[in-house]
Amino acid sequence: MRADRWYAVEEEPPAAKKPRQWRDKFREAVRGVKCGARGQSSFSVHFFCAVVALTAAAVLECDHWEWCLIIGCIGLVTTAELINSSIELLFQGLEQEVRDRVSPCLETAAGAVLVATLTALAVGGVIFGRKLLLVFHVIV
Repeated sequence: MRADRWYAVEEEPPAAKKPRQWRDKFREAVRGVKCGARGQSSFSVHFFCAVVALTAAAVLECDHWEWCLIIGCIGLVTTAELINSSIELLFQGLEQEVRDRVSPCLETAAGAVLVATLTALAVGGVIFGRKLLLVFHVIV
């Protein structure tokens, strides 16, 4: 064999991609939130519960750390729901035989939303339960 066959042919390196601007990244992220929320009935339920929780926090005059927990729980549930929505969108584009194999993935994502929601419910129960007991003078 000739020696030149053992050496790789030098090719030009691929052209570097132009970095995306931050405003484009944020625009795409906002579109992603809209896409994830659109058409999902559970998003409207979570949004309603978030508004109720924020209103209750304002009315019951929650401390700053309680506000942080409430907002963190809202973010946790919303993030889990967005991830679940993205997996559902991917799932819809699959052929039926592939769907049958990966359906546990979809169920696991729905389970993640359930766990996040139950966690938020427990945190809200502790915070708002204590506040309501203070309002009704059950505890001092």
